[in-house]
Amino acid sequence: MHPEIDTPALVIDLDTVRANVDEMARTAARHGVKLRPHVKTHKMPELARMQLDAGATGVTCAKLGEAEIMADAGIDDILLAFPIWGEPKLRRLAALRERARVRVSLDSPDVAAGLARLGGTPVEVLVEVDTGQHRLGRPPGRPTADLVAEIAAIPGIDVAGLLTLAGHAYHSRTERELAETARREGTDLIATAELCARDGIELREISVGCTPTARHVAGVAGVTEIRPGTYIFNDTAMMRLGVATEQTTAARVLTTVVGRPTAERVVLDAGTKSLTSDGSGSPGWIRAAGLPHLRMDFLNEEHGVALLDPESPAELPVGTRLQLIPSHACSVVNLFDHAYGVENGQVTKELRVAARGAVR
Repeated sequence: MHPEIDTPALVIDLDTVRANVDEMARTAARHGVKLRPHVKTHKMPELARMQLDAGATGVTCAKLGEAEIMADAGIDDILLAFPIWGEPKLRRLAALRERARVRVSLDSPDVAAGLARLGGTPVEVLVEVDTGQHRLGRPPGRPTADLVAEIAAIPGIDVAGLLTLAGHAYHSRTERELAETARREGTDLIATAELCARDGIELREISVGCTPTARHVAGVAGVTEIRPGTYIFNDTAMMRLGVATEQTTAARVLTTVVGRPTAERVVLDAGTKSLTSDGSGSPGWIRAAGLPHLRMDFLNEEHGVALLDPESPAELPVGTRLQLIPSHACSVVNLFDHAYGVENGQVTKELRVAARGAVR
């Protein structure tokens, strides 16, 4: 299993990536919505370009650092889905706007007032709405409509639309619950936009959709844009929610068995510094591809400790290589400087994780 690669290593199956990218692009096209994938998942301009070539209209970034790296690669239509605050960031945003179309999401007049000081053409903003995650944003309806009116009154600001992330969908226990969360994600924003229109503010964009909800909410009438990210790689969280299978997981951590202290215990050379502790301890949080009888028990910084079912036909002696499907692909990618791209089962290229650590 890729003996030329030292472990632990991030391995990306590019054939699976292309299939995932094409499938989501077809979903967006079928429903007549724009696709603006979130690049925080892969942090690689090459993969962002693949998404754009497949039909995406632009990219979503979490932080200015990511956006700057994407712009360096020639990507010129960017949504910064994060409030921009403070003079250092405002200076960087001003420079970024000189070479790309940049929209910014926010949920406060204070942040909008800072953006207004940039001058030049009005800054396009999307007002974030809390549709249930309880992170940023006011509730849908009148609370957000009033906020939109307050922000729209600030000279130098152009309120382009509404944005939400239904992160609470990750806690869905059934397909029906997931579909209903997605439907509400879309209809809550559309109803809020209708209130804004009655207030005299016409909004052009209704931007929604994490990977779990994207395929459902894309079909809600009035939605204009979906922003899934994890779909390009998928992970065990997506598998649990029923929106991915082991076959559609593209990013895996290649690891080596370095210890077999007991017949049941398997010690690997990948710990939290390669896999993150996201989802730690929940059933199936990290899975070994093709090895259903192996269960991850716990991680230390550099050790992964798994338990092997006594009835397993696999022996897994020291030196055995495994591919681990992570619990959260986005966090895992940010732990590696580069990844190995695999096509037709062969390593064909190295991919630099160009925006690794771009948290500012």
